[in-house]
Amino acid sequence: MLAGAAATAARFAPSILNTQPWRWRVHPDQLELFAEPRRHLRVTDPDGRLLILSCGTVLHHACLTLAAQGWAAQVIRTPSMSATAPLAVLHGFEPATVAPVTRQQEQAMRTRHTDRRPVSDQPIAPPVLRAITACAPGAVRLQILTAEQVLELAAAVSRADAMRGQDPLARGELNYWTSRPVTEGIGLPPQVLPDRPAQTTVAGRGFGHAGTLPTGPGHDRSATYALLYGHSDDPTGWLQAGETLSAIWLAATAMNVSVLPLSDVVAVPGTREALRRMLKPFDHPYLALRLGIADPMPGAPPRTPRLPAAHLVEALPPNVSCREERR
Repeated sequence: MLAGAAATAARFAPSILNTQPWRWRVHPDQLELFAEPRRHLRVTDPDGRLLILSCGTVLHHACLTLAAQGWAAQVIRTPSMSATAPLAVLHGFEPATVAPVTRQQEQAMRTRHTDRRPVSDQPIAPPVLRAITACAPGAVRLQILTAEQVLELAAAVSRADAMRGQDPLARGELNYWTSRPVTEGIGLPPQVLPDRPAQTTVAGRGFGHAGTLPTGPGHDRSATYALLYGHSDDPTGWLQAGETLSAIWLAATAMNVSVLPLSDVVAVPGTREALRRMLKPFDHPYLALRLGIADPMPGAPPRTPRLPAAHLVEALPPNVSCREERR
Protein backbone atom coordinates (compact mmCIF):
# COMPACT_ATOMS: atom_id res chain seq x y z
CA MET A 1 0.00 0.00 0.00
CA LEU A 2 1.27 3.47 -0.94
CA ALA A 3 0.75 5.11 2.46
CA GLY A 4 2.20 2.16 4.35
CA ALA A 5 5.34 2.23 2.20
CA ALA A 6 5.77 5.95 2.91
CA ALA A 7 5.42 5.39 6.66
CA THR A 8 7.97 2.58 6.51
CA ALA A 9 10.50 4.67 4.58
CA ALA A 10 9.99 7.64 6.93
CA ARG A 11 11.21 5.73 9.98
CA PHE A 12 14.78 6.83 9.18
CA ALA A 13 13.87 10.40 10.17
CA PRO A 14 15.96 11.92 13.00
CA SER A 15 14.54 12.10 16.51
CA ILE A 16 15.68 13.17 19.95
CA LEU A 17 18.20 10.53 21.17
CA ASN A 18 16.82 8.28 18.41
CA THR A 19 13.73 7.57 20.51
CA GLN A 20 11.53 7.38 17.37
CA PRO A 21 8.55 8.67 19.43
CA TRP A 22 5.88 8.13 16.78
CA ARG A 23 3.55 5.53 15.35
CA TRP A 24 1.54 5.37 12.14
CA ARG A 25 -1.91 3.97 11.47
CA VAL A 26 -2.58 3.07 7.83
CA HIS A 27 -6.13 3.18 6.52
CA PRO A 28 -7.21 2.39 2.94
CA ASP A 29 -7.61 6.09 2.12
CA GLN A 30 -5.46 7.92 4.66
CA LEU A 31 -2.42 7.79 6.92
CA GLU A 32 -2.49 8.92 10.56
CA LEU A 33 0.53 10.00 12.62
CA PHE A 34 0.45 9.68 16.42
CA ALA A 35 2.90 10.55 19.18
CA GLU A 36 4.12 7.49 21.08
CA PRO A 37 4.14 8.26 24.84
CA ARG A 38 6.08 5.09 25.65
CA ARG A 39 9.13 6.68 23.99
CA HIS A 40 8.72 10.12 25.51
CA LEU A 41 11.70 11.52 27.44
CA ARG A 42 9.58 12.61 30.40
CA VAL A 43 12.46 14.06 32.44
CA THR A 44 14.50 15.64 29.66
CA ASP A 45 11.49 16.82 27.65
CA PRO A 46 8.59 17.18 30.12
CA ASP A 47 6.39 19.39 27.94
CA GLY A 48 6.93 17.22 24.84
CA ARG A 49 8.39 19.91 22.60
CA LEU A 50 11.20 17.63 21.35
CA LEU A 51 8.80 14.70 21.00
CA ILE A 52 6.46 16.73 18.77
CA LEU A 53 9.40 18.21 16.87
CA SER A 54 10.67 14.67 16.20
CA CYS A 55 7.23 13.71 14.91
CA GLY A 56 7.43 16.68 12.55
CA THR A 57 10.59 15.27 10.97
CA VAL A 58 8.93 11.91 10.30
CA LEU A 59 5.86 13.68 8.87
CA HIS A 60 8.05 15.55 6.38
CA HIS A 61 9.92 12.36 5.50
CA ALA A 62 6.62 10.59 4.75
CA CYS A 63 5.33 13.45 2.59
CA LEU A 64 8.66 13.58 0.74
CA THR A 65 8.58 9.84 0.11
CA LEU A 66 5.11 10.16 -1.41
CA ALA A 67 6.20 13.15 -3.52
CA ALA A 68 9.24 11.23 -4.82
CA GLN A 69 6.90 8.46 -5.93
CA GLY A 70 4.72 10.94 -7.82
CA TRP A 71 1.97 11.52 -5.25
CA ALA A 72 0.76 14.63 -3.44
CA ALA A 73 -1.14 14.37 -0.16
CA GLN A 74 -3.30 16.82 1.70
CA VAL A 75 -2.16 17.15 5.32
CA ILE A 76 -4.43 17.99 8.23
CA ARG A 77 -2.33 18.97 11.27
CA THR A 78 -3.98 18.73 14.70
CA PRO A 79 -0.98 18.55 17.05
CA SER A 80 -1.53 17.81 20.72
CA MET A 81 0.01 15.65 23.44
CA SER A 82 -2.90 13.20 23.33
CA ALA A 83 -1.92 9.60 22.61
CA THR A 84 -5.34 8.86 21.12
CA ALA A 85 -5.69 11.79 18.70
CA PRO A 86 -3.48 11.97 15.60
CA LEU A 87 -0.93 14.74 15.22
CA ALA A 88 -1.52 14.77 11.48
CA VAL A 89 -3.60 12.98 8.84
CA LEU A 90 -2.48 12.50 5.25
CA HIS A 91 -5.29 11.97 2.76
CA GLY A 92 -6.52 12.92 -0.71
CA PHE A 93 -3.62 11.26 -2.50
CA GLU A 94 -3.36 12.47 -6.11
CA PRO A 95 -0.75 12.00 -8.87
CA ALA A 96 1.79 14.84 -9.08
CA THR A 97 4.90 15.75 -11.05
CA VAL A 98 8.18 14.86 -9.35
CA ALA A 99 10.49 17.87 -9.08
CA PRO A 100 14.28 17.35 -9.37
CA VAL A 101 14.81 18.77 -5.85
CA THR A 102 12.37 16.19 -4.51
CA ARG A 103 14.46 13.39 -5.98
CA GLN A 104 17.62 14.90 -4.48
CA GLN A 105 16.11 15.13 -1.02
CA GLU A 106 14.65 11.64 -1.25
CA GLN A 107 18.14 10.35 -2.07
CA ALA A 108 19.48 12.29 0.93
CA MET A 109 17.04 10.41 3.19
CA ARG A 110 19.07 7.26 2.50
CA THR A 111 22.41 8.77 3.53
CA ARG A 112 21.51 11.36 6.19
CA HIS A 113 23.04 10.70 9.59
CA THR A 114 24.12 12.59 12.71
CA ASP A 115 27.86 13.23 13.00
CA ARG A 116 28.81 14.42 16.49
CA ARG A 117 32.51 14.82 15.67
CA PRO A 118 34.05 18.26 15.05
CA VAL A 119 33.69 19.54 11.50
CA SER A 120 36.55 20.25 9.11
CA ASP A 121 38.34 23.58 8.65
CA GLN A 122 36.56 24.13 5.33
CA PRO A 123 33.84 26.79 5.71
CA ILE A 124 30.44 26.46 4.08
CA ALA A 125 30.30 28.45 0.84
CA PRO A 126 27.87 31.42 1.07
CA PRO A 127 25.66 30.19 -1.84
CA VAL A 128 25.30 26.81 -0.11
CA LEU A 129 24.39 28.46 3.19
CA ARG A 130 21.80 30.64 1.43
CA ALA A 131 20.30 27.58 -0.24
CA ILE A 132 19.97 25.81 3.11
CA THR A 133 18.45 28.87 4.78
CA ALA A 134 15.96 29.17 1.92
CA CYS A 135 14.45 25.84 3.02
CA ALA A 136 12.87 27.69 5.95
CA PRO A 137 10.84 30.47 4.30
CA GLY A 138 7.55 30.07 6.18
CA ALA A 139 6.34 30.16 9.79
CA VAL A 140 9.58 28.51 10.94
CA ARG A 141 12.79 30.30 10.04
CA LEU A 142 16.54 29.79 10.38
CA GLN A 143 18.68 32.57 11.87
CA ILE A 144 22.43 32.40 11.34
CA LEU A 145 24.25 33.46 14.50
CA THR A 146 26.96 36.10 14.63
CA ALA A 147 30.34 35.39 16.22
CA GLU A 148 29.21 37.15 19.40
CA GLN A 149 25.99 35.13 19.50
CA VAL A 150 27.96 31.90 19.07
CA LEU A 151 29.81 32.72 22.29
CA GLU A 152 26.44 33.31 24.00
CA LEU A 153 25.25 29.97 22.63
CA ALA A 154 28.38 28.26 23.97
CA ALA A 155 27.72 29.66 27.44
CA ALA A 156 24.07 28.58 27.32
CA VAL A 157 24.98 25.07 26.16
CA SER A 158 27.47 24.72 29.01
CA ARG A 159 24.89 25.88 31.55
CA ALA A 160 22.28 23.45 30.23
CA ASP A 161 24.77 20.57 30.35
CA ALA A 162 25.72 21.43 33.93
CA MET A 163 22.09 21.59 35.01
CA ARG A 164 21.33 18.22 33.41
CA GLY A 165 24.42 16.74 35.05
CA GLN A 166 23.18 17.77 38.50
CA ASP A 167 19.81 16.04 38.02
CA PRO A 168 20.06 12.29 38.80
CA LEU A 169 16.77 11.55 37.02
CA ALA A 170 17.96 13.32 33.86
CA ARG A 171 21.30 11.47 34.03
CA GLY A 172 19.49 8.15 34.41
CA GLU A 173 17.20 8.83 31.46
CA LEU A 174 20.13 9.89 29.28
CA ASN A 175 22.13 6.81 30.23
CA TYR A 176 19.15 4.56 29.44
CA TRP A 177 18.82 5.90 25.91
CA THR A 178 22.57 6.09 25.17
CA SER A 179 23.57 2.62 26.33
CA ARG A 180 21.50 0.61 23.89
CA PRO A 181 22.91 -2.24 21.81
CA VAL A 182 22.52 -1.84 18.06
CA THR A 183 20.28 -4.91 17.94
CA GLU A 184 17.51 -3.12 19.86
CA GLY A 185 16.99 -0.73 16.97
CA ILE A 186 16.49 2.32 19.17
CA GLY A 187 18.52 4.85 21.16
CA LEU A 188 22.19 5.65 20.65
CA PRO A 189 24.71 2.80 20.66
CA PRO A 190 28.37 3.43 21.60
CA GLN A 191 29.40 3.31 17.93
CA VAL A 192 27.83 6.73 17.22
CA LEU A 193 29.09 8.50 20.37
CA PRO A 194 32.51 10.25 20.45
CA ASP A 195 35.24 8.53 22.42
CA ARG A 196 36.18 11.80 24.17
CA PRO A 197 34.92 15.40 24.42
CA ALA A 198 35.99 17.55 21.49
CA GLN A 199 37.90 20.80 22.08
CA THR A 200 35.32 23.09 20.50
CA THR A 201 33.89 26.54 21.19
CA VAL A 202 30.36 25.15 21.58
CA ALA A 203 30.52 21.94 23.58
CA GLY A 204 28.83 18.80 22.33
CA ARG A 205 26.21 17.05 24.43
CA GLY A 206 27.65 15.44 27.55
CA PHE A 207 26.51 11.82 27.57
CA GLY A 208 28.11 10.94 30.90
CA HIS A 209 30.15 8.16 29.32
CA ALA A 210 32.42 7.75 26.31
CA GLY A 211 31.48 6.05 23.08
CA THR A 212 33.72 4.29 20.62
CA LEU A 213 33.59 6.74 17.69
CA PRO A 214 37.04 8.33 17.14
CA THR A 215 36.60 12.04 17.76
CA GLY A 216 39.38 13.28 15.49
CA PRO A 217 41.48 16.44 15.84
CA GLY A 218 39.04 18.99 14.39
CA HIS A 219 37.44 22.06 15.92
CA ASP A 220 34.32 24.08 15.14
CA ARG A 221 36.05 27.32 14.08
CA SER A 222 34.67 26.92 10.55
CA ALA A 223 31.23 25.77 11.66
CA THR A 224 28.10 27.85 11.24
CA TYR A 225 25.63 27.99 14.11
CA ALA A 226 21.97 28.82 13.69
CA LEU A 227 18.66 28.92 15.54
CA LEU A 228 15.48 27.35 14.21
CA TYR A 229 12.68 29.59 15.45
CA GLY A 230 9.08 30.70 14.98
CA HIS A 231 6.26 32.77 16.44
CA SER A 232 4.39 30.07 18.40
CA ASP A 233 5.67 28.09 21.36
CA ASP A 234 3.07 25.32 21.24
CA PRO A 235 2.57 21.88 19.61
CA THR A 236 1.64 23.50 16.28
CA GLY A 237 4.93 25.39 16.17
CA TRP A 238 6.93 22.38 17.37
CA LEU A 239 5.45 20.14 14.66
CA GLN A 240 6.18 22.73 11.97
CA ALA A 241 9.71 23.10 13.35
CA GLY A 242 10.28 19.37 12.89
CA GLU A 243 9.05 19.50 9.31
CA THR A 244 11.35 22.43 8.58
CA LEU A 245 14.28 20.72 10.31
CA SER A 246 13.80 17.70 8.06
CA ALA A 247 13.76 19.88 4.93
CA ILE A 248 16.89 21.78 6.04
CA TRP A 249 18.75 18.62 7.01
CA LEU A 250 18.00 16.80 3.76
CA ALA A 251 18.93 19.83 1.67
CA ALA A 252 22.18 20.16 3.62
CA THR A 253 22.95 16.46 3.22
CA ALA A 254 22.43 16.74 -0.55
CA MET A 255 25.07 19.53 -0.54
CA ASN A 256 27.52 17.60 1.68
CA VAL A 257 26.88 19.73 4.74
CA SER A 258 26.71 18.08 8.17
CA VAL A 259 23.93 19.09 10.59
CA LEU A 260 24.10 18.59 14.35
CA PRO A 261 21.07 19.55 16.49
CA LEU A 262 21.72 20.97 19.96
CA SER A 263 18.56 20.14 21.90
CA ASP A 264 19.38 20.38 25.62
CA VAL A 265 19.86 24.12 25.39
CA VAL A 266 16.23 24.56 24.29
CA ALA A 267 14.83 21.89 26.64
CA VAL A 268 16.09 23.72 29.75
CA PRO A 269 13.82 26.75 30.36
CA GLY A 270 16.55 29.10 31.56
CA THR A 271 18.91 28.53 28.65
CA ARG A 272 16.00 28.53 26.18
CA GLU A 273 15.22 32.04 27.38
CA ALA A 274 18.86 33.00 26.75
CA LEU A 275 18.46 31.88 23.15
CA ARG A 276 15.20 33.75 22.85
CA ARG A 277 17.02 37.01 23.60
CA MET A 278 18.98 36.49 20.36
CA LEU A 279 15.73 36.66 18.39
CA LYS A 280 13.20 39.38 17.69
CA PRO A 281 10.45 39.97 20.28
CA PHE A 282 7.67 37.36 20.21
CA ASP A 283 9.89 34.76 18.48
CA HIS A 284 10.67 31.42 20.13
CA PRO A 285 13.69 29.13 19.60
CA TYR A 286 12.93 25.53 18.68
CA LEU A 287 16.43 24.15 18.21
CA ALA A 288 20.05 25.23 17.87
CA LEU A 289 21.98 23.77 14.96
CA ARG A 290 25.63 23.35 14.02
CA LEU A 291 26.31 23.22 10.29
CA GLY A 292 29.67 22.42 8.74
CA ILE A 293 31.62 20.40 6.23
CA ALA A 294 32.20 16.99 7.79
CA ASP A 295 35.79 15.97 8.44
CA PRO A 296 36.53 13.09 6.01
CA MET A 297 38.83 11.40 8.53
CA PRO A 298 38.63 8.98 10.24
CA GLY A 299 35.48 8.05 8.33
CA ALA A 300 31.77 8.70 8.72
CA PRO A 301 30.03 7.27 11.78
CA PRO A 302 27.47 4.53 11.24
CA ARG A 303 23.80 5.39 10.98
CA THR A 304 21.81 4.94 14.15
CA PRO A 305 19.65 1.80 14.20
CA ARG A 306 15.90 1.83 13.63
CA LEU A 307 12.99 -0.15 14.96
CA PRO A 308 11.38 -2.62 12.55
CA ALA A 309 8.47 -1.17 10.63
CA ALA A 310 6.10 -3.52 12.44
CA HIS A 311 6.81 -1.61 15.68
CA LEU A 312 5.92 1.73 14.11
CA VAL A 313 3.30 1.10 11.44
CA GLU A 314 -0.12 -0.44 11.99
CA ALA A 315 -2.19 -1.34 8.94
CA LEU A 316 -5.92 -1.64 9.59
CA PRO A 317 -8.15 -4.01 7.57
CA PRO A 318 -10.00 -2.35 4.67
CA ASN A 319 -13.37 -2.95 6.35
CA VAL A 320 -12.45 -0.95 9.51
CA SER A 321 -13.25 2.76 9.31
CA CYS A 322 -11.48 5.46 11.32
CA ARG A 323 -14.63 6.13 13.33
CA GLU A 324 -15.15 2.47 14.20
CA GLU A 325 -11.51 1.98 15.19
CA ARG A 326 -11.59 4.90 17.67
CA ARG A 327 -14.67 3.69 19.57
